[in-house]
Amino acid sequence: EVQLVESGGGLVQAGGSLRLSCAASGFTFDDYAIGWFRQAPGKEREGVACISSSDGSPYYADSVKGRFTISSDNALKTVYLEINSLKHEDTAVYYCAVKPGYGSFDFLHYDYWGQGTQVTVSS
Repeated sequence: EVQLVESGGGLVQAGGSLRLSCAASGFTFDDYAIGWFRQAPGKEREGVACISSSDGSPYYADSVKGRFTISSDNALKTVYLEINSLKHEDTAVYYCAVKPGYGSFDFLHYDYWGQGTQVTVSS
C-alpha cells in the first residue's frame, strides 16, 4: 500500500520558518519524484518544489525560489520542505505526492498523495 504522510505544519508568525516532512513508502517505481504542492482556499493546487530519485536535484517554482528548500534522506523515503521568511500568502494546505520518472509541477502527473498538513501564517 502506498503511503505518504505529511507532518510539521502549524501556526507560525510571518517571518518565521517551518520544516515539513513527507514520509513515503509502498511504491515500486524504479525512478520517481516527490513533489510538494500547496492549496489555499479558493485557489488551484500549486506545485512548489520537487526532487527526483534519479539525480536528487531540487526544482522550485519561481514563486518560492530563495525561500523554500527541498531535501531528502534515505532515497527519498523522507522528503523535507523547509520554508523560510514565511509570508501570509504561504498559508495553505501542503501536500506531498509521488510520480514515476522525473519531477513535475503539474499535480495531474502525480499518482499518489498524502492527506496534507496545514500551514497558517499569522501577520
